Amino acid sequence: MRATIVEVPFTLLNIEGDGFHLMIEGRINGKRANFVVDTGASRTVFDQQTILQFIEEPEFQNNERLSTGLGTNDMPSMVLEIEQLSFGEAIVKNYPAIAIDLTHIHNSYQQLGLPDIHGVLGSDLLVHFRAVINYKTRKIKFYFDPVNA
Repeated sequence: MRATIVEVPFTLLNIEGDGFHLMIEGRINGKRANFVVDTGASRTVFDQQTILQFIEEPEFQNNERLSTGLGTNDMPSMVLEIEQLSFGEAIVKNYPAIAIDLTHIHNSYQQLGLPDIHGVLGSDLLVHFRAVINYKTRKIKFYFDPVNA
């Protein structure tokens, strides 16, 4: 079966005239969430505090492996399962998620007057969906196979 192409718009966030972040809207268990797109991030991660808005009683488990990136090599993380994660019509069910402390991102975004961020969309899902980022149209194409969601 052929994959369905799903195009989802993104917003370019101007970071003090010094560069840009891409922000895309997704849904965590059907509730709207904002994600920073980070092609250099190996995994999609969620904020330990704001994930509570999307999952009523998360079952956090300690992740024995330390997360690297985001300015550190020894960030503790928790593992939990997200029932449904989606970007437009591109859906992942029962996603094994990593939750970390994103307080420093929240603080930076608040100081710059930018929207709240609930997660970082990383390369694991970008590769899974064979994503293509088009800066001209400001859309990300996701190739989604509904049969294998």
